[in-house]
Amino acid sequence: MWRAAWSGLAPDASAQDRRAIIDRIAADARQPLPAGIESKVMVARHGLRTVRVVVFRKIQNDPAPCLIYMHGGGFVQGSPETHDEIAVGIVAKTGQTVVSVDYSLAPERPFPAAVMDCEAVVYWVFETASDLAIRTDAVSVGGDSAGANLAAVMALVFRDRPQSLKGQLLFYPVVDTDLTRPSYTSNANGPIITTAAVQQTWAMYCSSEDVRNQSALVAPLRAPNHHRLPPAFVAVAENDPLLDEGLAYADVLSRSGVPVKLQRGQGLIHGYLRAMQYSQAVRREFDAACNWLRQLYAV
Repeated sequence: MWRAAWSGLAPDASAQDRRAIIDRIAADARQPLPAGIESKVMVARHGLRTVRVVVFRKIQNDPAPCLIYMHGGGFVQGSPETHDEIAVGIVAKTGQTVVSVDYSLAPERPFPAAVMDCEAVVYWVFETASDLAIRTDAVSVGGDSAGANLAAVMALVFRDRPQSLKGQLLFYPVVDTDLTRPSYTSNANGPIITTAAVQQTWAMYCSSEDVRNQSALVAPLRAPNHHRLPPAFVAVAENDPLLDEGLAYADVLSRSGVPVKLQRGQGLIHGYLRAMQYSQAVRREFDAACNWLRQLYAV
């Protein structure tokens, strides 16, 4: 189904062309909101930045934990709407609020625009927690693929700030720019993403090779240290070019004293969360993530 949707994409297709396809895939798969869950488009403002977000929550008045979620899409495509199934599922299974971030996309707005947007949203969530009915002692970050990169970066950015993050939920994360790891060869042709495509998206997101290879805000695996970071749930996929860097990130976090729950995703592929309605194996991985979130907040 995925290949069929992308089969008409021209080799020289623009970012806008790609976004149109992912938007159509998401629209075709979208389900009505379950009873008792609402979504609201809002604008997060902090400093000079304004960022569109979609807030998914249970219809209730009691303060709830919050997951600030960054969607995947190779830093080039995607939105809260293309990944709303993930957000709604987390709300339904855990009862917490999900703030889904519509961060800046490359190549029109390359690094560090997305990082700055996500940083502003984290500040905004803490600043407006009472209005959003969010518990400030129970705010985490999460994402899938490129969004997991941004979530891991936020964990680093806020490590020593008063806005203390409770956890980081990372699905098949992009955390490094080294494409020589074995999984980039063994899974070079995907499915879903390819090694060549990863190289292209890195170039669009951050054109400076020096910055890509040196900045922890681009490649969080390259941070000088990973001590005192919040507990992490790291989910990788066996048949994914990104497999080895995800395993490396789980390992460096664990060796730095960070509690890590590693899900190895046996038999799964990159982007597997899109197959929740088709795959029992995917549903098990998603349930494991939601169970981890509930335990994290003791709810």
